[in-house]
Formats: sequence, C-alpha cells, structure tokens
Amino acid sequence: MRSQPVPAPHQDHESTHPADYVDVLIVGAGLSGIGAACHVQQRCPGKTFALLEARGAIGGTWDLFRYPGIRSDSDMFTLGYSFRPWTDPQAIADGDAIRDYIRETARDYGVDQHIRFHHRVVRAEWSSEQARWTVEARRTDTAEPVLLTCGFLFVCSGYYRYDKGYTPQLPGTERFTGQIIHPQQWPTDLDYAGKKVVIIGSGATAVTLVPAMAEKAAHVTMLQRSPSYVASLPSRDGIADALRRWLPPKVAYSLARWKNALLATLVFQVSRHAPQVMKALVRKSATAQLPKGYDVDTHFAPRYNPWDQRLCLAPDGDLFKAIRDGRASVVTDHIETFTEQGIQLASGTELEADLVVTATGLNVLPIGGMALRVDGAEIKLNDTVAYKGMMLSGVPNFALTLGYTNASWTLKADLVSQYVCRLLNYMDHSGFQICTPLAPDTLEREPIIDLRSGYVLRSVHELPRQGSATPWRLHQNYARDVLLMRHGRLQDAGMQFSRARTTAPGQSPSPPDLIDITTRESLACGDTSSMAAPPSSPAPPAESARR
Repeated sequence: MRSQPVPAPHQDHESTHPADYVDVLIVGAGLSGIGAACHVQQRCPGKTFALLEARGAIGGTWDLFRYPGIRSDSDMFTLGYSFRPWTDPQAIADGDAIRDYIRETARDYGVDQHIRFHHRVVRAEWSSEQARWTVEARRTDTAEPVLLTCGFLFVCSGYYRYDKGYTPQLPGTERFTGQIIHPQQWPTDLDYAGKKVVIIGSGATAVTLVPAMAEKAAHVTMLQRSPSYVASLPSRDGIADALRRWLPPKVAYSLARWKNALLATLVFQVSRHAPQVMKALVRKSATAQLPKGYDVDTHFAPRYNPWDQRLCLAPDGDLFKAIRDGRASVVTDHIETFTEQGIQLASGTELEADLVVTATGLNVLPIGGMALRVDGAEIKLNDTVAYKGMMLSGVPNFALTLGYTNASWTLKADLVSQYVCRLLNYMDHSGFQICTPLAPDTLEREPIIDLRSGYVLRSVHELPRQGSATPWRLHQNYARDVLLMRHGRLQDAGMQFSRARTTAPGQSPSPPDLIDITTRESLACGDTSSMAAPPSSPAPPAESARR
C-alpha cells in the first residue's frame, strides 16, 4: 500500500482554518530526509507523511555546496542507502553524482510527491491532550505562514546553518584588493584560472579544494594554523568491484557496506586505544607520497591524536600529488593581517593572492533552528539528553537524525529511520499514541559529540547532552547500534508509552495511560536491505510482535 500525497496547505492567515494533518512530518529533503521518507512509506504503509524543505530542491548539502571538487568524505557503500545499492564505479563520489542518487531515489520511491518546498519550520508545539504537534512553517519564497499538525515529528535537517558558514575575524580584509569567498556561498560564475589562490583552513573542505583548484589556478596555497591528519584512499574499491562481478547487486552492496563500516570502526578503535600506531601509519603514508625531504612533521603531523578531530580524505592521494607536482603548497603559520596584495603572516612572510577562500568551517544549527515547546513549556536543547542518539528526553513523539562523527552519516541515519518505523508500528499495535524518553535525575551528563573540532567546540553548549550508559550513550559503533536499534527491544527504563489525554466538557484532563514496560510486547524489525525499490512493488509485511 502506498501513501498518497497530502493536499497542499492552506496559505491564508486565518488561524480558524484547520491545519493540515499527517501522521509523520519529516523536516528536510536531503540525504537523510529522503531516506527517512522511503523507510516510512515502505515500512509504515498506512501512515500519511510529508516532507518540508526550506530550499527549492532535493539534495540538502549535496545540492547546496557547489565549490570545486565537492565530493563525499566517506565511501558511497556506507554513505548510500542500505536499501538502494550504489552502482557507480567510483566509491568516493563527486557532489553531482550524490545529488543525482538522492533525487533518483526520491523519484523511484515516489516520495518526491510528498515534498513541500520553500517551507522553513519556525517552531513546533506538542499537546499531550491531543497527542500531536502543531508545526509553524514560513514559506521562504513568499514569507507566508503555514500551519501543519502531525502525530510524529522527524527532523532530518542536519546540524549546521545552510545560509552562512563560519568565518573568523580576519584583520585587514577591507584593504585586500582581491576577492574573498566562503565555500558555502560559491559564486557560479567565479573564474580562478591562472590566478594565485590562498585557501585558509586545513579541514575536509580545504583538502578537497586544493587539488581541484590547482588544475586551473596558477598556484594554490593551503594556509593552516595547525595541520590535520590526511589519509589517502583509492577512489575505487577493488574488493567491492570484485564482489559486484560475482554476486547479485544487493548482496555485493551489502557485503561491501559491512566491510567498510567495520573497517571504519577498526580505524577509530585503533586511533583511540593505540594512537601512536595510527599516527605512524598516517605519517608513513604521507611521507611516501610527498617530495623527498618534505617537512612532514610541520605540515602533516597534528599535535592531537587521530580522531580527536575527523580524519581528512585524499582520494588517490590527490592533495599529495598536487604538492608533488608543484601546483600546490602548504604553509603552516598564523595570519597577522590582510594586505592589499595578499596575507601577511606572523613569521613575516607575505602570501600574494588574487583570491582567498575561507574554508574555515561551519556554523552549527541543531534541529534547523526551530523552537520547541511541550505542553506550553519551552524546551532548551542543552537541558535534554539524547536517547539512543535520536530522541530527546522529555520530548514526546520526536526524533532527529544525527549521523556518526567517525563514519558515514547514512549508516546512523538508516538505523534511526528503521527505529522510528519500529516505534510507530509498535504504538499502533499496542494502542498507544505517545512515546516519551525520560532520563533519570541521577544520570551523569556530558557533551554529545566527543570531538575537538572547531565547529564542535564553538557550539557544544547549544547541543543536547549524552549520558554515561545505554540508552543515553552514543557509542559511535555501527555494529553495536545495529543490535540496539534494529534488533533491540523497544521497551526499556528510558522510554514511557502512553495514550492521549482526554478532556470531557467541564473536566480537567485525565492523566496519561502509561504502559507497563515490563509486560508489553515490542516489535521485531527485519533488515531493510530487502526493501522493495519501486513504490509499485508490494509493501513489506507488517513487523511481527515478540517479547
């Protein structure tokens, strides 16, 4: 059974008009939002749903970012959806290919018919009496307000601001006669051929831009205050190619996905428990690809341990090759001031530049910047604790997608979507309308993201917290999360199930009808790799109940 598109919302200002209702309202039509919609459509075929997208196109990050060389920093066997094999021979794909993959998935599953573009969610308020959210959006094309209601609010908007990247205070920029741009606002008509380019930054964006721009620019300099770990990997996965030659596409894809997910987990665990080993391996790889006598320790040996910040990826060693060929260079220094012709460094050196790219990071914007209220009380995100890395303590019928920091975003996004579907089916099966994570008062709390990256340190105080143990702990471990979220019990001491409050005329609302979590059944969940691809295919059977 395929869900039907929801009628367009009322576009007038009259608050007396009823707001549109859907069972599941998904915020965001990027990689995780489209995946969530496909999961809901296939696994909860009786549910109505809609997607709200603030921009005018599908793709999220992969439609927004258009800077040279934009590509994945994870392999596509893990960044792709579990239910839709990645068939392109390139395991490290460019942005256009990823955007096409997302759009084709939306079209083939029919979820593109459920998207309402130019709808930015401003606030959402939960009513326990009605067991539903009232969501206020504003059209980004007309500024008109739109009201919708839903039974479950699923936020898949990522974690950073789309309209503005992070740029630190850089002294003297007003004197610079060249051009300064941020990758997040890349001009479509920018011509940098034959120009001297300085890229400020050492993260994934800078590592991507340097070799891409070096193909046309006179010279590209990556200016960094301190180095990052840069790992070189083949852009094609030889093992995955062999699997695809001998096995059916879905089987080959699943095996390649598990292989790469487990390898990423292994690299992370070695980095955390034997950092000197990982440091030596990364340094040895960089040394082998750089010119003889190159100062590796200055430019490619960070002071921190691997995975205290994300490792940067250089497909086929493209960054090292650009340096080796003399088309690019790395300078590790501090900016004193901009000059008319470039940048004066603390060491006294001046870097001449026609174009400066500030690849200096992102601004974090959790849950798309929307305000949340529950029964009239404002919810402050930093007062909540993340339940299984996907729900918030004290916030009913609400989930958000927060991908892994040490592996592909989609690995976790898929698990979150599967869990939401299990939860929705369970509540239907059991006659409950409300699910609310409740953290114990004695729970020790700490930052939800255990990284020392600049964008995390600048914004960690705005994010939800995590606890010290399951289900309040983010383990950053895919295999462990598969057991917890795909096959684990829905009943635990952290989740409260209840029915909507009912109010008779002249009476106060009755208390919620709570579930006895020790006696009710939960629903089993199968592997979503068996999801039917086209929406015309038969929907999967309802998930069975088990203890």
